[in-house]
Amino acid sequence: MADELGALQDQSFARASAATATAYPPERRLTAAQLARYLDRRAYAVVSSARADGRPHAAPSLFYRRGPEFWLPAVAGSARERNVRAHPWLALTVTEGDDEEHVAVLIEGPAEVVTPEAAPAAFRARPGDWARVWLLLRAEKIFSYAEPG
Repeated sequence: MADELGALQDQSFARASAATATAYPPERRLTAAQLARYLDRRAYAVVSSARADGRPHAAPSLFYRRGPEFWLPAVAGSARERNVRAHPWLALTVTEGDDEEHVAVLIEGPAEVVTPEAAPAAFRARPGDWARVWLLLRAEKIFSYAEPG
């Protein structure tokens, strides 16, 4: 599965603008194995979506990863659920650290609202019974950056 993330990151950078490629130089990108390990040890991301009227919405959320799929538990009727129904796309930002010791991974892709039963059983048990809907993001873009510290 690390290879799948690495390939997706390679494709993302191949399609990236010159500005993005400059901001994320090759020597600062996580390898496929590093990317998978980093995402698997993280539990929260800032999730960005667009409201029905186009205004941005961002809030932290739990996430679980399986390959290039990111599963996010949500409260039924939440702003995030309504946003995905109106504009089925999400962006995740997973970061840690500051200054010379930070890592950032940006993930974007189409998203959909699914029933709890559609989420992998191993994921459903973790957040408890408050997750009445799940959001499934299928990554189409991944960019990473890590300071050498």
